[in-house]
Amino acid sequence: MSEVIIRVEGLGKSYRLHHQRQEGYVALRDVLTEKAHAIGRRLLGRRQMVLDRDEEEFWALRDVSFEVRQGEVIGIIGRNGAGKSTLLKILSRITEPTEGRVRIRGRVASLLEVGTGFHPELTGRENIYLNGAILGMTRAEIKSKFDEIVAFAEVEKFLDTPVKRYSSGMYVRLAFAVAAHLEPEILIVDEVLAVGDAEFQKKCLGKMEQVAKYEGRTVLFVSHNIAAINALTHKALLLERGRLVQHGETTVVVRAYHEMLQATRERSVIQGAGQYTRILSVILLDHEGRKTRIYTPGNVIKLIVELETDGTPGLSVEIILIDQNEQRVGLSSLHLFYGISLPGLRGIYRYELTLSPLWLAAGRYFMDVTTSVANVSWDHYVERAIEFEVPFSNPEGLSWDFRHEFGFGALALRSEVPPEFVRLDFSSG
Repeated sequence: MSEVIIRVEGLGKSYRLHHQRQEGYVALRDVLTEKAHAIGRRLLGRRQMVLDRDEEEFWALRDVSFEVRQGEVIGIIGRNGAGKSTLLKILSRITEPTEGRVRIRGRVASLLEVGTGFHPELTGRENIYLNGAILGMTRAEIKSKFDEIVAFAEVEKFLDTPVKRYSSGMYVRLAFAVAAHLEPEILIVDEVLAVGDAEFQKKCLGKMEQVAKYEGRTVLFVSHNIAAINALTHKALLLERGRLVQHGETTVVVRAYHEMLQATRERSVIQGAGQYTRILSVILLDHEGRKTRIYTPGNVIKLIVELETDGTPGLSVEIILIDQNEQRVGLSSLHLFYGISLPGLRGIYRYELTLSPLWLAAGRYFMDVTTSVANVSWDHYVERAIEFEVPFSNPEGLSWDFRHEFGFGALALRSEVPPEFVRLDFSSG
């Protein structure tokens, strides 16, 4: 059995949340009293965190313990705000834990945000060496991998251009290429890859599979793409409100995750928020405008999304259709498909989307709904915002039921005119 390369014991991380006071003013006596209390606490040598009246202690992680062995590929899943990114930042030594400890054997390379560790004024070439040095590589090691990094990132033409002029996609490609090719024992990757184009995502997933399966390195992978988690990982962690609620085989953990989402799906108000937006509610309507969880193929389908925006320009809305095998089978994008963005004025808006008739196989489907900074990153990502069933499917109205579990896919490929045969060989009777 391979050795334990990461050991996490009783890990916790707390933050102090400051709340604005409700009083219209703060008197001098209040300031003097608070200062006196602070001096008294220091003189008494109190070690525990003492909160002010306008502060709240928030635990992003609490009592998290697990082990990762060399060569394992671990998926980390959970809803927004579950503590996934906080855990990765602690493992990457970006932030210190409040309690507990982490033991790591080997060199760690992490890709948590676009362009992490890059200097905007330096060129792509210079940043490869800088980022490699940050990851603990010698100049000789970086030089030996330099050509592979550049080829993978596909930035040859812009290698001597300052990275501040790179697009977000170029940033992601170069950052991932550096992290993946400099041979760390442990590679940590956050959801940042989700915003790349499909070909780049496929290349990155292939690279992570290669470094784990054939090079024996360890990968920790956070993603909302459960299909990628199922395909790439051996084991998974499920976090909820900062606590580890499930750890084991990926199929078992994903099933527990679905059950958890199912238990909360009936809530009328969606929890959480993004940096610029907040999705308030999502409703699915049938072709007659009635709220439904049943879809009859061949009819239009309508979604009503209520959301709040701060007016930041360039924001989009995406709807992602997912089948019961966790495969993403459809996408609607406000920016990519219609070329428009969310309104540029702060406020609450109602977004109505009517989809053309779909010929889906009978089975269960989900829709993830997310706002995004167009072509850069998700903002407020709501997993399984909608669940619906297709009870029966046959595009021509025949008795045979085209079901998803038969293994022929999710979509019926239908012709607009009936198929026909034209005889080409008249030589035989």
